[in-house]
Amino acid sequence: MSAQAQPGSLLAKIDSPADLRKLTIEELPQLCAEIRQFLIDSLAVNPGHFASSMGAVEMTVALHYVFDTPYDRIVWDVGHQAYGHKLLTGRRDAFASNRTFGGLSGFPNPDESPYDSFSAGHASNSISAALGMAIAAKLKSDEPRRNVVAVVGDASISGGLAFEGLNNAANTPNNLLIVLNDNDMSIDRNVGALNSQLAHINTSRIYNDIRFKAFKVLKKLHLVSDRRKGALLRFNNSLKSLLSKQQNIFEGLNIRYFGPFDGHDIATIVRVLTDIRDMEGPRILHLRTVKGKGYAPAEADPASWHAPGKFDPATGRRQSSTPGAPLKYQDVFGNTLLELARKNDRIVAITAAMPSGTSISTMQAEMPERVFDVGISEGHAVTFAGGLAKDGMRPFVGIYSSFLQRGYDHIIHDVALQRLPVTFCIDRAGIVGEDGATHHGAFDIAYMRSVPGMIVASGRDEHALRNLLFTAQAADHGPFAIRYPRGGGKLTDWRNEMHTMPIGKGEKLSDGHDIAVLTIGPVAAEAATAIERAKADGISAAHCDMIFAKPIDEEILAEVAAMNCPVVTVEDGTIDGGMGSAVADWFAANGTPRTVVRLGMPDRFIPQGTPAQLHAMCGYDSEGILAAIRSLVPCKAKTPINSL
Repeated sequence: MSAQAQPGSLLAKIDSPADLRKLTIEELPQLCAEIRQFLIDSLAVNPGHFASSMGAVEMTVALHYVFDTPYDRIVWDVGHQAYGHKLLTGRRDAFASNRTFGGLSGFPNPDESPYDSFSAGHASNSISAALGMAIAAKLKSDEPRRNVVAVVGDASISGGLAFEGLNNAANTPNNLLIVLNDNDMSIDRNVGALNSQLAHINTSRIYNDIRFKAFKVLKKLHLVSDRRKGALLRFNNSLKSLLSKQQNIFEGLNIRYFGPFDGHDIATIVRVLTDIRDMEGPRILHLRTVKGKGYAPAEADPASWHAPGKFDPATGRRQSSTPGAPLKYQDVFGNTLLELARKNDRIVAITAAMPSGTSISTMQAEMPERVFDVGISEGHAVTFAGGLAKDGMRPFVGIYSSFLQRGYDHIIHDVALQRLPVTFCIDRAGIVGEDGATHHGAFDIAYMRSVPGMIVASGRDEHALRNLLFTAQAADHGPFAIRYPRGGGKLTDWRNEMHTMPIGKGEKLSDGHDIAVLTIGPVAAEAATAIERAKADGISAAHCDMIFAKPIDEEILAEVAAMNCPVVTVEDGTIDGGMGSAVADWFAANGTPRTVVRLGMPDRFIPQGTPAQLHAMCGYDSEGILAAIRSLVPCKAKTPINSL
């Protein structure tokens, strides 16, 4: 049963932020409590990102209460915290469809609502995007003044792009407001009566009117200039730090800093936002929040409750996995990495803020000195790995496919150019499901294939994954990319005796003469089902697991060319530039034109849904593969593959 706002409740009356602004400040705490209860009831049965949105309720309500959205812009970083925002912006009654096929996106999406001012899903982009909007408003002389707010978390602000945005904001005329949602960052909590008084005074309109008038007088007397304004801001921040005996990372910026404030004190947040809303120049408002606020189990263990799956709202008991189910691919990777590291003391592991999400935490628990979590810094993770490899280590970099895109230049410049033996363990490769377009691992085969010297591989099952990892740590090679999907595999006896795989060699799985089906990765299982069903139609299909997209197995391709039959390629990734493109390129280069039908993700962004729904939509589930086979047979000749 989907959650609904209670009849007569404040939340039930709010269909847009305009309705929210009709409430009194005294009513806002009740609204916040109703939003939290709605989220608990809804996410218990339709899972999503729980703890982040629970912790951002007061901040979200205050932003829409003070600012005239959607005319004023709110740019959410990542978007994990934006569920309350969706409830307040006309999507309350549709929220039961959140993260489902054809339903609401789990992240802010401008195609979904004008209140979603910019796409979100990856970290650290909000400041740069919001700064662009703020400067656009200035250049266009928007009237009335258009306010732009970037909401960034304490983890996201550690990313390099966020600091690039801060640097630009500090040196470009703009009126950007940055709200730092700080729920775990090591910026010391400012305490004491003096700090509280300073925090209150330096955000008041009277204080800032006096401050601005003083600046204008000093400027008229030629005692200060716009060029020296930055120095005064830094001095002002430093003076506040001296008096409060506290320091923070923003002291050196030419940006006004306010806070920290209690991010769950709705009245204070509204007051402060109202006071600083119309100020000139960039500003940072620092709010301290509690991830999972309002739900005791989530407050006690916010990491586990980031995306907890289904749970019992009354007890907090989370739905457990099915007993005896195969391990997730990430856990096979994590256990195998530890197994290899016990025998090879040169192996080190690197992750970018996802030790548990990649299961590198398995090795971290036993060998913490050889595991490095660098935070949301994928580019640094890659270059750091390059430095380790240059001096004799064997780094394994575990990062989600869609996040590794952020380190692409570093892959080329800092690893591949020097032929360094860095192994990229690409988790969540292919369709990931309910997180949608920003998280699907669509492009890794294509973007890795184009890098000189890069080995690109994907095993069809857990045993093949382990063998590839063993090969990567044992072989004398340059950079090595191994991709594997989200979720569980097929094998309960996943722990095989590992062996080295010949690089660039595929494997024939079945003979056939009417058509050849070439696959890479776990999608081989869908192809095998389709091939078996095709037999009922009298169709004989050869099936080859290519294993390597680069270097491609040319012997297999030569044998397939000799069949003089159509070819179907199947991959869980984009077809443009993927393994199918490699096959078609080889046929073209070798003067053996063939009908090649490439199955995979089409040239568009794929929405959210279950993996099964999305594979079917893209046409590379067993039904789609079977349809492709049937459309291409009969063939011109029938020479079986029997010499591979």
